[in-house]
Amino acid sequence: MTHFESKIKTIPYSQTRVYDKVSDLSNLSSVADKIPQDKVSGFEFDTDSVRFSMSPVGKIALRIVDREPEKCVKFESVDAPLPFNLWIQIVPLGEDECKIKLTLKAELNPFIKGMVQKPLQDGLDKMAEMLSVITY
Repeated sequence: MTHFESKIKTIPYSQTRVYDKVSDLSNLSSVADKIPQDKVSGFEFDTDSVRFSMSPVGKIALRIVDREPEKCVKFESVDAPLPFNLWIQIVPLGEDECKIKLTLKAELNPFIKGMVQKPLQDGLDKMAEMLSVITY
């Protein structure tokens, strides 16, 4: 199992507000305009799942498989070129501040790992950055 972690990002909102936003994927409607259209298309979502196409990866679908209130949201790929799991961890820093970290685990053979390691790490860091700048 190959393990990737994003940079830890600080968010100027409470742990509860951040968790409430990321644990209900229907909230993505408020950030859909921040997603680069040249990289992501066919963006669809509901409360528990999200689907999109990402260049050059292809179609990806994720669903929430576990919610640990205010601490963690776990996703698994439903439709993706490679199966993977994704966690969004949220830790409080005070009443109005928290930090997040994204973790991705995937079964990658050494050949594939060499090809996708940098794009996966970059994508994870960009997701964490986006989550750190949106309004909660």
